[in-house]
Amino acid sequence: MATVTYERASCSYRGTERPAVDALELTVDDGEFLVLVGPSGCGKSTSLRMLAGLEEVTDGRILIGDRDVTDAAPKDRDIAMVFQNYALYPHMTVADNMGFALKIAGVGKDEIRSRVREAATLLDLEDYLDRRPAKLSGGQRQRVAMGRAIVRRPQVFLMDEPLSNLDAKLRVQTRTQIAQLQARLGVTTVYVTHDQVEAMTMGDRVAVLKDGLLMQVGTPRELYDRPRNVFVAGFLGSPAMNLLTVPVVDGGARLGSVVHPVHRELLAAAGDEIVVGVRPEDLEITADGLPVEVDVVEELGADAYVYGRAPLDAGEVAMTVRVDARRPPRKGETLHVRPRPACVHVFDAVSGERLAD
Repeated sequence: MATVTYERASCSYRGTERPAVDALELTVDDGEFLVLVGPSGCGKSTSLRMLAGLEEVTDGRILIGDRDVTDAAPKDRDIAMVFQNYALYPHMTVADNMGFALKIAGVGKDEIRSRVREAATLLDLEDYLDRRPAKLSGGQRQRVAMGRAIVRRPQVFLMDEPLSNLDAKLRVQTRTQIAQLQARLGVTTVYVTHDQVEAMTMGDRVAVLKDGLLMQVGTPRELYDRPRNVFVAGFLGSPAMNLLTVPVVDGGARLGSVVHPVHRELLAAAGDEIVVGVRPEDLEITADGLPVEVDVVEELGADAYVYGRAPLDAGEVAMTVRVDARRPPRKGETLHVRPRPACVHVFDAVSGERLAD
Protein backbone atom coordinates (compact mmCIF):
# COMPACT_ATOMS: atom_id res chain seq x y z
CA MET A 1 0.00 0.00 0.00
CA ALA A 2 1.07 3.65 -0.01
CA THR A 3 0.65 7.14 1.31
CA VAL A 4 -0.70 9.96 -0.85
CA THR A 5 0.83 13.43 -0.60
CA TYR A 6 -0.33 16.70 -2.14
CA GLU A 7 2.54 19.20 -1.92
CA ARG A 8 1.03 22.64 -2.56
CA ALA A 9 -0.74 21.13 -5.55
CA SER A 10 -2.82 23.51 -7.67
CA CYS A 11 -5.05 23.16 -10.71
CA SER A 12 -6.07 26.17 -12.79
CA TYR A 13 -8.42 26.17 -15.76
CA ARG A 14 -7.85 28.48 -18.68
CA GLY A 15 -10.00 31.62 -18.53
CA THR A 16 -10.67 31.46 -14.77
CA GLU A 17 -9.50 34.08 -12.31
CA ARG A 18 -8.55 31.74 -9.48
CA PRO A 19 -7.40 28.10 -9.25
CA ALA A 20 -9.99 25.34 -8.92
CA VAL A 21 -7.61 23.86 -6.33
CA ASP A 22 -5.20 26.26 -4.67
CA ALA A 23 -1.93 25.03 -3.10
CA LEU A 24 -3.44 21.92 -1.52
CA GLU A 25 -1.18 20.61 1.24
CA LEU A 26 -2.47 17.23 2.44
CA THR A 27 -1.13 13.79 3.35
CA VAL A 28 -3.20 10.60 3.36
CA ASP A 29 -1.63 7.91 5.52
CA ASP A 30 -1.04 4.34 4.39
CA GLY A 31 -4.32 2.42 4.68
CA GLU A 32 -6.31 5.49 5.69
CA PHE A 33 -9.85 6.29 4.54
CA LEU A 34 -9.83 10.05 3.85
CA VAL A 35 -12.97 11.88 2.76
CA LEU A 36 -12.88 15.13 0.77
CA VAL A 37 -16.08 17.07 1.43
CA GLY A 38 -17.46 20.48 0.58
CA PRO A 39 -20.16 22.26 -1.42
CA SER A 40 -20.44 22.10 -5.21
CA GLY A 41 -17.52 23.84 -6.89
CA CYS A 42 -15.20 23.63 -3.88
CA GLY A 43 -12.52 21.63 -5.73
CA LYS A 44 -12.98 18.20 -4.15
CA SER A 45 -13.56 16.27 -7.39
CA THR A 46 -10.80 18.24 -9.11
CA SER A 47 -8.43 17.24 -6.28
CA LEU A 48 -9.33 13.59 -6.82
CA ARG A 49 -8.95 13.86 -10.59
CA MET A 50 -5.52 15.47 -10.13
CA LEU A 51 -4.49 12.41 -8.14
CA ALA A 52 -5.94 10.14 -10.83
CA GLY A 53 -4.08 11.97 -13.61
CA LEU A 54 -7.31 13.17 -15.21
CA GLU A 55 -6.60 16.86 -14.49
CA GLU A 56 -3.30 18.68 -14.96
CA VAL A 57 -1.38 19.77 -11.88
CA THR A 58 -0.41 23.34 -12.81
CA ASP A 59 1.73 23.94 -9.72
CA GLY A 60 3.16 21.84 -6.90
CA ARG A 61 3.28 18.06 -7.06
CA ILE A 62 1.55 14.81 -6.02
CA LEU A 63 3.26 11.72 -4.64
CA ILE A 64 2.02 8.15 -4.20
CA GLY A 65 4.38 6.62 -1.68
CA ASP A 66 7.79 8.06 -2.49
CA ARG A 67 7.06 8.29 -6.22
CA ASP A 68 6.29 11.63 -7.86
CA VAL A 69 3.29 10.97 -10.13
CA THR A 70 2.58 14.60 -11.03
CA ASP A 71 3.24 14.01 -14.72
CA ALA A 72 2.63 10.25 -14.85
CA ALA A 73 -0.11 8.83 -17.07
CA PRO A 74 -3.21 7.55 -15.24
CA LYS A 75 -2.40 3.93 -16.15
CA ASP A 76 1.04 4.26 -14.52
CA ARG A 77 -0.18 5.48 -11.12
CA ASP A 78 -1.36 2.16 -9.66
CA ILE A 79 -4.75 3.56 -8.69
CA ALA A 80 -8.30 2.34 -9.27
CA MET A 81 -11.27 4.70 -9.50
CA VAL A 82 -14.96 4.17 -8.74
CA PHE A 83 -17.14 6.68 -10.57
CA GLN A 84 -20.50 8.21 -9.73
CA ASN A 85 -22.21 6.67 -12.78
CA TYR A 86 -20.65 3.16 -12.34
CA ALA A 87 -19.26 3.23 -15.96
CA LEU A 88 -20.07 -0.45 -16.59
CA TYR A 89 -20.08 -2.00 -20.07
CA PRO A 90 -23.73 -2.92 -20.73
CA HIS A 91 -22.95 -5.77 -23.15
CA MET A 92 -20.60 -7.54 -20.72
CA THR A 93 -21.46 -9.81 -17.81
CA VAL A 94 -20.60 -8.86 -14.25
CA ALA A 95 -17.57 -11.16 -14.34
CA ASP A 96 -16.33 -9.66 -17.62
CA ASN A 97 -16.82 -6.11 -16.32
CA MET A 98 -14.86 -6.88 -13.18
CA GLY A 99 -12.02 -8.58 -15.03
CA PHE A 100 -11.80 -6.33 -18.09
CA ALA A 101 -8.92 -4.14 -16.86
CA LEU A 102 -6.91 -7.26 -16.01
CA LYS A 103 -7.58 -8.68 -19.48
CA ILE A 104 -6.31 -5.47 -21.10
CA ALA A 105 -3.22 -5.65 -18.87
CA GLY A 106 -2.46 -9.14 -20.19
CA VAL A 107 -3.20 -11.06 -16.98
CA GLY A 108 -3.84 -14.76 -17.54
CA LYS A 109 -7.38 -16.17 -17.66
CA ASP A 110 -6.97 -18.33 -14.57
CA GLU A 111 -5.62 -15.40 -12.54
CA ILE A 112 -8.47 -13.17 -13.74
CA ARG A 113 -11.04 -15.82 -12.83
CA SER A 114 -9.48 -16.25 -9.37
CA ARG A 115 -9.38 -12.51 -8.61
CA VAL A 116 -12.94 -11.96 -9.85
CA ARG A 117 -14.23 -14.82 -7.68
CA GLU A 118 -12.38 -13.44 -4.67
CA ALA A 119 -13.83 -9.95 -5.16
CA ALA A 120 -17.32 -11.35 -5.82
CA THR A 121 -17.16 -13.23 -2.51
CA LEU A 122 -16.16 -10.04 -0.67
CA LEU A 123 -19.02 -8.10 -2.28
CA ASP A 124 -21.68 -10.83 -2.17
CA LEU A 125 -21.89 -10.91 -5.97
CA GLU A 126 -21.22 -14.62 -6.56
CA ASP A 127 -24.78 -15.27 -7.78
CA TYR A 128 -24.66 -12.40 -10.28
CA LEU A 129 -21.42 -13.04 -12.18
CA ASP A 130 -23.23 -14.19 -15.35
CA ARG A 131 -25.74 -11.33 -15.40
CA ARG A 132 -25.47 -8.09 -17.36
CA PRO A 133 -25.70 -4.66 -15.66
CA ALA A 134 -29.26 -4.03 -16.91
CA LYS A 135 -30.44 -6.96 -14.75
CA LEU A 136 -28.95 -5.50 -11.56
CA SER A 137 -30.20 -2.98 -9.01
CA GLY A 138 -28.37 0.31 -8.43
CA GLY A 139 -26.68 -1.04 -5.32
CA GLN A 140 -25.54 -4.18 -7.13
CA ARG A 141 -24.11 -2.13 -10.01
CA GLN A 142 -22.20 -0.04 -7.51
CA ARG A 143 -20.74 -3.18 -5.96
CA VAL A 144 -19.68 -4.38 -9.42
CA ALA A 145 -17.89 -1.06 -9.98
CA MET A 146 -16.13 -1.54 -6.65
CA GLY A 147 -15.27 -5.13 -7.59
CA ARG A 148 -13.66 -3.91 -10.79
CA ALA A 149 -11.41 -1.69 -8.67
CA ILE A 150 -10.65 -4.40 -6.10
CA VAL A 151 -9.45 -7.02 -8.60
CA ARG A 152 -6.70 -4.68 -9.77
CA ARG A 153 -5.18 -4.68 -6.26
CA PRO A 154 -4.08 -1.04 -6.57
CA GLN A 155 -2.10 1.00 -4.07
CA VAL A 156 -4.90 3.59 -3.85
CA PHE A 157 -8.68 3.54 -4.29
CA LEU A 158 -10.33 6.74 -5.56
CA MET A 159 -14.10 7.12 -5.16
CA ASP A 160 -15.97 10.07 -6.70
CA GLU A 161 -19.44 10.38 -5.08
CA PRO A 162 -20.15 6.65 -5.64
CA LEU A 163 -23.43 6.68 -3.68
CA SER A 164 -25.12 9.75 -5.16
CA ASN A 165 -27.28 7.73 -7.58
CA LEU A 166 -28.71 5.47 -4.85
CA ASP A 167 -31.92 6.06 -2.89
CA ALA A 168 -31.63 7.20 0.73
CA LYS A 169 -32.05 3.80 2.41
CA LEU A 170 -29.65 2.02 0.07
CA ARG A 171 -27.14 4.85 0.42
CA VAL A 172 -26.98 4.32 4.20
CA GLN A 173 -26.59 0.55 3.76
CA THR A 174 -23.93 0.85 1.05
CA ARG A 175 -21.81 3.43 2.85
CA THR A 176 -21.54 0.99 5.78
CA GLN A 177 -20.47 -1.77 3.39
CA ILE A 178 -17.84 0.45 1.76
CA ALA A 179 -16.37 1.47 5.12
CA GLN A 180 -16.26 -2.15 6.32
CA LEU A 181 -14.72 -3.33 3.05
CA GLN A 182 -12.03 -0.66 3.11
CA ALA A 183 -11.14 -1.59 6.70
CA ARG A 184 -10.80 -5.26 5.70
CA LEU A 185 -8.69 -4.54 2.61
CA GLY A 186 -6.58 -1.85 4.26
CA VAL A 187 -6.15 0.02 0.97
CA THR A 188 -5.45 3.76 1.09
CA THR A 189 -8.71 5.39 -0.04
CA VAL A 190 -9.62 8.94 -1.05
CA TYR A 191 -13.38 9.42 -1.18
CA VAL A 192 -15.24 12.48 -2.48
CA THR A 193 -18.73 13.48 -1.37
CA HIS A 194 -20.85 16.62 -0.94
CA ASP A 195 -22.83 14.89 1.84
CA GLN A 196 -21.40 15.88 5.21
CA VAL A 197 -23.26 13.05 7.00
CA GLU A 198 -21.59 10.57 4.64
CA ALA A 199 -18.22 12.19 5.34
CA MET A 200 -18.64 12.11 9.12
CA THR A 201 -19.77 8.47 9.24
CA MET A 202 -17.23 6.98 6.81
CA GLY A 203 -13.89 8.73 7.05
CA ASP A 204 -10.97 8.06 9.38
CA ARG A 205 -10.28 11.72 8.68
CA VAL A 206 -12.22 14.37 6.81
CA ALA A 207 -10.81 17.24 4.73
CA VAL A 208 -13.18 20.18 4.23
CA LEU A 209 -12.68 22.33 1.12
CA LYS A 210 -14.14 25.66 0.06
CA ASP A 211 -13.35 27.62 -3.11
CA GLY A 212 -10.35 25.41 -3.81
CA LEU A 213 -8.82 25.94 -0.38
CA LEU A 214 -8.40 23.41 2.43
CA MET A 215 -10.35 24.72 5.40
CA GLN A 216 -9.56 21.98 7.93
CA VAL A 217 -8.58 18.33 8.12
CA GLY A 218 -9.05 16.04 11.11
CA THR A 219 -11.09 13.21 12.55
CA PRO A 220 -14.87 13.62 12.39
CA ARG A 221 -14.93 14.24 16.16
CA GLU A 222 -12.19 16.90 15.96
CA LEU A 223 -14.04 18.77 13.23
CA TYR A 224 -17.35 18.56 15.06
CA ASP A 225 -16.01 19.61 18.48
CA ARG A 226 -13.40 22.17 17.38
CA PRO A 227 -14.17 23.63 13.95
CA ARG A 228 -11.36 25.92 12.86
CA ASN A 229 -13.59 28.56 11.30
CA VAL A 230 -17.18 29.64 10.71
CA PHE A 231 -17.41 27.76 7.40
CA VAL A 232 -16.49 24.38 8.90
CA ALA A 233 -18.71 25.05 11.92
CA GLY A 234 -21.73 25.74 9.72
CA PHE A 235 -21.04 23.03 7.15
CA LEU A 236 -20.54 20.01 9.42
CA GLY A 237 -23.41 18.85 11.58
CA SER A 238 -27.04 18.04 10.85
CA PRO A 239 -28.92 20.19 11.67
CA ALA A 240 -26.31 22.90 11.27
CA MET A 241 -24.74 24.84 14.11
CA ASN A 242 -26.46 28.08 15.12
CA LEU A 243 -24.09 30.94 14.24
CA LEU A 244 -24.98 34.29 15.81
CA THR A 245 -23.15 37.57 15.24
CA VAL A 246 -23.47 39.39 18.55
CA PRO A 247 -21.95 42.44 20.26
CA VAL A 248 -19.13 42.17 22.78
CA VAL A 249 -20.02 43.66 26.19
CA ASP A 250 -18.33 43.73 29.55
CA GLY A 251 -17.93 40.11 30.63
CA GLY A 252 -19.02 38.36 27.47
CA ALA A 253 -21.30 38.40 24.44
CA ARG A 254 -24.86 39.71 24.47
CA LEU A 255 -27.48 37.32 23.12
CA GLY A 256 -30.60 39.47 23.24
CA SER A 257 -31.19 40.21 26.93
CA VAL A 258 -28.77 37.46 28.01
CA VAL A 259 -25.02 37.96 28.48
CA HIS A 260 -23.09 34.79 27.82
CA PRO A 261 -19.73 34.82 29.65
CA VAL A 262 -16.63 34.63 27.43
CA HIS A 263 -13.01 34.48 28.60
CA ARG A 264 -11.33 37.87 28.67
CA GLU A 265 -8.44 36.56 26.58
CA LEU A 266 -10.84 35.71 23.76
CA LEU A 267 -12.61 39.06 23.95
CA ALA A 268 -9.26 40.87 23.88
CA ALA A 269 -8.54 39.28 20.49
CA ALA A 270 -11.93 40.27 19.06
CA GLY A 271 -13.44 43.52 17.88
CA ASP A 272 -16.83 44.98 18.76
CA GLU A 273 -18.59 41.82 17.58
CA ILE A 274 -17.94 38.10 17.66
CA VAL A 275 -19.66 35.08 16.14
CA VAL A 276 -21.03 32.69 18.72
CA GLY A 277 -21.69 29.13 17.56
CA VAL A 278 -23.97 26.71 19.43
CA ARG A 279 -25.15 23.33 18.18
CA PRO A 280 -28.88 22.58 18.52
CA GLU A 281 -28.23 19.87 21.12
CA ASP A 282 -26.22 22.30 23.27
CA LEU A 283 -29.08 24.71 23.93
CA GLU A 284 -30.89 24.20 27.24
CA ILE A 285 -34.50 25.22 27.72
CA THR A 286 -34.76 27.57 30.69
CA ALA A 287 -37.24 30.01 32.19
CA ASP A 288 -35.34 33.22 31.36
CA GLY A 289 -33.03 32.65 28.42
CA LEU A 290 -33.03 33.87 24.82
CA PRO A 291 -36.61 33.70 23.48
CA VAL A 292 -37.15 31.55 20.37
CA GLU A 293 -40.51 31.68 18.61
CA VAL A 294 -41.36 28.25 17.17
CA ASP A 295 -42.03 28.17 13.42
CA VAL A 296 -41.70 24.44 12.66
CA VAL A 297 -41.26 21.30 14.76
CA GLU A 298 -39.53 18.41 13.01
CA GLU A 299 -40.28 15.13 14.83
CA LEU A 300 -37.87 12.31 14.00
CA GLY A 301 -38.90 9.70 16.55
CA ALA A 302 -35.96 9.68 18.95
CA ASP A 303 -35.29 13.39 18.44
CA ALA A 304 -37.29 16.51 17.69
CA TYR A 305 -35.96 19.81 16.37
CA VAL A 306 -37.49 23.23 16.67
CA TYR A 307 -36.85 25.71 13.87
CA GLY A 308 -37.67 29.22 14.96
CA ARG A 309 -36.59 32.85 15.30
CA ALA A 310 -34.83 34.74 18.07
CA PRO A 311 -34.46 38.53 18.52
CA LEU A 312 -30.90 39.90 18.59
CA ASP A 313 -29.53 43.44 18.43
CA ALA A 314 -29.13 43.23 14.64
CA GLY A 315 -32.62 41.77 14.15
CA GLU A 316 -34.24 38.35 14.13
CA VAL A 317 -32.08 35.31 13.40
CA ALA A 318 -32.99 31.71 12.59
CA MET A 319 -32.43 29.23 15.42
CA THR A 320 -32.54 25.44 15.65
CA VAL A 321 -33.03 23.73 19.02
CA ARG A 322 -33.16 20.04 19.87
CA VAL A 323 -36.06 19.36 22.24
CA ASP A 324 -37.64 16.42 24.04
CA ALA A 325 -39.20 14.26 21.32
CA ARG A 326 -41.95 13.12 23.68
CA ARG A 327 -42.99 16.64 24.68
CA PRO A 328 -42.31 18.87 21.68
CA PRO A 329 -43.65 22.46 21.69
CA ARG A 330 -46.33 23.65 19.30
CA LYS A 331 -45.95 26.06 16.42
CA GLY A 332 -46.27 29.65 17.67
CA GLU A 333 -45.04 28.90 21.19
CA THR A 334 -41.98 30.67 22.59
CA LEU A 335 -39.08 28.78 24.15
CA HIS A 336 -36.34 30.33 26.25
CA VAL A 337 -32.90 28.84 25.73
CA ARG A 338 -29.37 29.22 27.04
CA PRO A 339 -26.17 27.69 25.62
CA ARG A 340 -24.38 25.18 27.80
CA PRO A 341 -21.27 27.10 28.92
CA ALA A 342 -18.73 24.43 27.89
CA CYS A 343 -20.28 23.94 24.45
CA VAL A 344 -20.01 27.43 22.94
CA HIS A 345 -17.72 28.13 19.98
CA VAL A 346 -16.37 31.65 19.48
CA PHE A 347 -15.14 33.03 16.14
CA ASP A 348 -13.74 36.34 14.95
CA ALA A 349 -16.51 38.29 13.20
CA VAL A 350 -14.17 39.61 10.48
CA SER A 351 -11.89 36.68 9.61
CA GLY A 352 -14.27 33.92 10.63
CA GLU A 353 -11.40 32.11 12.36
CA ARG A 354 -11.83 30.37 15.69
CA LEU A 355 -10.69 32.40 18.69
CA ALA A 356 -8.25 30.19 20.62
CA ASP A 357 -9.69 28.54 23.71
